[in-house]
Amino acid sequence: MQYFRLVDAGDPAVIDLFVDDAQMFYPKFGHARGKAEIGAFARGLARGVSRLQHELDDFNVIAVGSYVVVEGAEHGRTSSGIDFPDGTSSFGVFCNVFEFEGDLIKQVHIYVDPDFASTHADGVAWGESVQADIAELRRADKT
Repeated sequence: MQYFRLVDAGDPAVIDLFVDDAQMFYPKFGHARGKAEIGAFARGLARGVSRLQHELDDFNVIAVGSYVVVEGAEHGRTSSGIDFPDGTSSFGVFCNVFEFEGDLIKQVHIYVDPDFASTHADGVAWGESVQADIAELRRADKT
């Protein structure tokens, strides 16, 4: 949980939770290798998100061996002032898969839609079209 608290606070000490040669994956960003690259990713995320809050009390956590999987929700505000999620095209749901080496993070894969505020028009249009198709199916099932 310390990882998420530090991320939410924008605390650069989060990097101290990683081994020196840690690896990270984030959608639309790709892979970062080592503390310097992970730190650069964090600074870049902070440029796009002015406030981030994970709903710590509602996490689903699965731990097996050196792996910990955390599923949860987050909300916040982009640096352009848009609150997220909007509950229509963005939902604030994420899943992180951590691998630990002792008490430190060796690897983390973060699975989240990086379009926090539904500003990526093509992706939003696709999602809305799928939602419309599902609504149509649900209406048909009721008849």
